[in-house]
Amino acid sequence: MNMAITPGQIGGDENIARRVLVLARDIAPCIDSFADDSEQQKNAIAILAGVAAESKVRGARFVQSQSIGPARVAYTVGSAFTDDDRDALRALCTAAAQQSSRPVGSFPTARPIGRVWPEGGYS
Repeated sequence: MNMAITPGQIGGDENIARRVLVLARDIAPCIDSFADDSEQQKNAIAILAGVAAESKVRGARFVQSQSIGPARVAYTVGSAFTDDDRDALRALCTAAAQQSSRPVGSFPTARPIGRVWPEGGYS
């Protein structure tokens, strides 16, 4: 059974976990399609838990420069998700799509060309 990843599975502050989930679903919409307790879901939860933990203490990772003489610190403001986090979530979706035996998309069953030549196709 597939259930959506919940803030409780990510842990930490619930509001931060919810924000992380919203962004993660935009980055990799497939994360809610993973089977419960599957390796893919566990990996996604690990990535999201790391992002949530770092979001709470966004200090050293975002320091762009610092000075000791009149004590200045300049921070860069960026996403809670690093490029590695984004790539890892997308890779989980790519791997899941490759393992699926179902087609990705919707394909018409009726063949429009059959209406052009009513006598049928070649055999």
